[in-house]
Amino acid sequence: ERYVETRGDFNEPIMTWVPLATVWASKTDASAGESYRAQAVGAEIGSHFRIRYSSQVADVNPKDRIIYEGRVYNITAVREAAEGRRVALEIDAVARAD
Repeated sequence: ERYVETRGDFNEPIMTWVPLATVWASKTDASAGESYRAQAVGAEIGSHFRIRYSSQVADVNPKDRIIYEGRVYNITAVREAAEGRRVALEIDAVARAD
C-alpha cells in the first residue's frame, strides 16, 4: 500500500493508504525482538519478503507498507535480488506482534 493524497466529498485533501499492487510473495521471519522505546516494551516481528519484479512494484520504498495475512508490515529496506537484472525484489519489513 502507498500513502497518498486523495480528495473527499467536498474536494478537501485526505491522506489515506491505497493498494499499490497485489502480488505473490515468499515470506521468511527474520527475527522477533523487543524494542524499548519511551519506557514501553513492544514486540516486533522482522520479516523478509521476496516478490517478482514488475513495473507495478519497481518503485516500492520504505514509505510504503505491506499487508500480509491481515497484518501490517512497515518496510525498512528494499533491494533488487539479482543486481541489475530486475528479476525480484527483496523487502525487509517489521510488524508489531500485538
